[in-house]
Parts: sequence; C-alpha cells; structure tokens
Amino acid sequence: MSRFLGIGMTHYPLLAGTDEHMAGLLRWTLTDPDIPEKEKDPAHWPTAMREEWGDDQGRTSAAGHRTRLVDGLRRCRAALDAFAPDVVVVWGDDQYENFREEVVPPFCVLAYDDLEVPAFEVMNERGSPNAWGLPNDFEITLRGDAAQARALTDGLINDGVDMAYSYRKRAGAHFPHAILNTQLFLDYEHAGAEFPYRLLPITVNCYGQHAIARKGGLARFADIEKETLDPSGPSPARCVDVGRAIARYFRDTDLKVAFVASSSWSHAFLADSLWHIRPDTDADRRLYELLVDERYEELAGTTSRAVVEAGQHEILNWFCLVGAIQELGLTREWSTLVTTDVFNSNKPFAIYNG
Repeated sequence: MSRFLGIGMTHYPLLAGTDEHMAGLLRWTLTDPDIPEKEKDPAHWPTAMREEWGDDQGRTSAAGHRTRLVDGLRRCRAALDAFAPDVVVVWGDDQYENFREEVVPPFCVLAYDDLEVPAFEVMNERGSPNAWGLPNDFEITLRGDAAQARALTDGLINDGVDMAYSYRKRAGAHFPHAILNTQLFLDYEHAGAEFPYRLLPITVNCYGQHAIARKGGLARFADIEKETLDPSGPSPARCVDVGRAIARYFRDTDLKVAFVASSSWSHAFLADSLWHIRPDTDADRRLYELLVDERYEELAGTTSRAVVEAGQHEILNWFCLVGAIQELGLTREWSTLVTTDVFNSNKPFAIYNG
C-alpha cells in the first residue's frame, strides 16, 4: 500500500456563505467607477457568462456551482478516508493574514499544536450568513503537530531549503483561510467540526508583488494606479523544488502522508487585464492540460510574470504539489476543472496516488 496521497482542491471562501452572496465579488467589482461602462455591461460579456449571471445576478446559478464544488470535495474526502493518513501537509497562501508588514516569508511551516479557530470570520466580514446556519462565532479545532512540523523544518534546512517557521499565530490575526477552509470543506457536512486528521500547514507567499500592496486581495483600479509593488513571490520552479524536498523528507519516515494543494487558480479580482470581471479561463485551461498530460517540465517552466498576469497567484500551492508528485512518482487517479465566469475563480480538483 502506498504511503502517499496527493490532493488538489479549492478553498473558495464564498462556498462557506449562502447562494445569495456567492457572486458578491462580481457585484462589488461592477461598482468600481474606473472600469469602463462597456466592460461592465452584460451585453458585452461572453454568452456563457450572461447565462450564468442570468436575470438575478448569479443567485440561481450559484446552487449549481456549489453542487459541482461539493461533489469534488466529497470525492477528495473519500480518497483521504480510504488512505487514512497520519498527517495532512497543506500548502496554502497567507492572504495578508498571519504575515503582514513585519515579515513576509516565501514559505513558512506553521509549527502549531491544536488551535481553536473561528470558522466564519471571512464571511462575517463580507456580511454573508454561513451556509450551515451556525452562529457567527462558531469555532472548529485545527489539530496540529508541532513536533513533526519542527522536525520537517530541520530536515528541509539540512536539505538546502532555507525554510521559515512559526510557533505562534500573530495576535489578533485571522488564521490563514486557505488552511482553515481546507478542513472546513473536506468536512463539509459538519462544517469542519469532525475532521479527524492532523494538519501540517505550510504557507506560500502566493501574492508576492501584491502581498502588501493590495493587502492580499481586493483593490480598486484607482488604487492600483498608485500602488508600490512588493518583491516577487517564489517562482513556480522554486515551488516545485520545495515540494520535492518536502516529499523527500517524508519518504525517509514511516508516516502515511497526504499532500494537499489548497487553492483555486485564476481569480477575477487579480486579473487586471480582464478588468477584474472574470477569471482568465484560457490561461487556466492551458495549465490544466499540461497537468493532465503530465508535462511537468513545461508546467514548471511557467513564469512568475505569466502567473501574475493571469491572476493565477494562488496556483503556486499546486506547483508545490507537482513537485511532491514528481518526487514520489504519484499518478493521477482523477481530476476536473470547474470553470465559471461569475463566481470569481476557476476551481480544479485532483487526486494522486502511488
């Protein structure tokens, strides 16, 4: 039996909210006065986008999008349960949450033990009730493994990876929702409250030039014109290398390890060339084709500039998974790409085993 499993999934925050609010980012974008009126006029949108938007601004089509996402998540959870890992390594971005102006590490192992974390902070801030009808202050326990995280960090440093680490979450900060939502969504039926596996989170500075400049997220075009870009995040090739090193470390242990890349791909609010109105689906499909065809060298050759221009910042988490897949010789069991024009981001899923 294989000791390794690979999973790719989305941590799409609006899935934690109600259908009424799932297209809220697009509605907010359309109020930006610096986007040309022609671009905001549905009459000029692609046919599929107009149909998804409908006559109720995406409220009806949200249910179908939710169904496709939950189906993918359930399939990933079934693979996880069949595998029964000792630990789940999660690559996720820190979106101006734990890491801010004080320090922004390219990669960081979160060497935390168990934490009680508010489940719905992001949705509360956006004014959306949660999809489960639970109290706004509902918390879940993220089961950590600080000792194993410290050992991994030491192993990586000795393998030539200058890995940062954190023993304590910044006071008053949100816990990175890329990690939180991984548990929330893999245990969708119970809103993350009954997830039995230990998480070993590794943050990736996916937002790079926009980590501080846009506070890891939304920006109006008037603000973009004045922004001072931050240093770049790690390149796709470097993420592959780090993913390989992490896989090497665990290959020398007797642990059963699941590796999870947690992110959607192109985000509308990051795709400047498309006026933040829809994700860059063409760019996502090109990279998805390389992933399915196992053309990993071509995939790793993707430039940081191409990633940023397509609004695919968070795909760097998947490049870490690609490195682990290559190092361990895992093969794709299943994958799919859930596309959308209205619900902010295209969302891939994948399962890899030995």
